[in-house]
Amino acid sequence: MPTPKPPRSLSPTEALMPENQLCFALYSASLAMSKAYKPLLEPLNLTYLQYLVMLALWSGGPSNLAQVAKRLMLDSPSLTPVLKRLEAAGYVQRTRDPEDDRRIVLTVTAAGQRLKAEVKGIQAGIATASSCTLEEALGLMDRLKTLRTQLVAGQDEV
Repeated sequence: MPTPKPPRSLSPTEALMPENQLCFALYSASLAMSKAYKPLLEPLNLTYLQYLVMLALWSGGPSNLAQVAKRLMLDSPSLTPVLKRLEAAGYVQRTRDPEDDRRIVLTVTAAGQRLKAEVKGIQAGIATASSCTLEEALGLMDRLKTLRTQLVAGQDEV
């Protein structure tokens, strides 16, 4: 049985170094992840955010802008230019909801459905780039989701 590691402590000087900040570890890992996706998405003419939007749309039928924004934890105005580019590429169709013309309905087009088949190898490419097993990746995602939930709950208390 491995011996547990003693708790780490940092001097006041070390505590102020960027590399000892959780926020920096998350930020720099996010940048590295985006860079790892870039060469995989470039041949498909997709940005990382466009890819995430398409994943959200593929996993659920026609959806509206507000639902996709909520699922991706973005505000609707941030998504609008992304959706316009996806529409211009022929992957998404945006229409007004006949029941509520303030709501934008998003539908994946036939070209968008064909794109789904082309992105299948991306997850394997990221798994290779990260050298994570499926179990490690799932564990890390679970921990990050918990962290996000705790941070959001902490913001609500302030």
